[in-house]
Amino acid sequence: MTPSLVTFIGWHGCGKTTLAAQVVRQLKERGWRVAVVKSTKDSGLFSDQPGTDTAIHRQAGADAVALLTPERLTIIVERQEKDLAAIARRFFADMDIVIGEGFKEAVDVPKIEVHRGGLRLRGQVSGVIAVASDCGLTEENSFSLDESSKLADFIEKRFLKKISLQG
Repeated sequence: MTPSLVTFIGWHGCGKTTLAAQVVRQLKERGWRVAVVKSTKDSGLFSDQPGTDTAIHRQAGADAVALLTPERLTIIVERQEKDLAAIARRFFADMDIVIGEGFKEAVDVPKIEVHRGGLRLRGQVSGVIAVASDCGLTEENSFSLDESSKLADFIEKRFLKKISLQG
């Protein structure tokens, strides 16, 4: 089964991570299986250390290297996959929903714009289905930045209700 998919977009520093994490917490408390895929332009954040076994395997040319520890599974894939839907299908098929952060250029992926004044992304990118803002917007599917519970309700109703009815 392919998980539902929605991504939080917005300009740097607008609060995407904070709001997305609050929504993830809300959905987890409601019993949903949630994965998060963060997109960043920063390099080197997830690289392993030189001389480690994973680095040796990567240097040997492995296309993917996984490291399982008691706390987590980290997967390093050399291919520069930028398609959020493909990432969700490949690595998170057992989740109910995959929450993206970033991926404003993703095609056919519903987006929630996080906005703190200034230039809006809605109208510049496709698929914006809601906006969370501190500007008092009144358009359809508008939320205040402090309404993570209402935003989780919106996501649950739009993307997860069908799963609940099937289960």
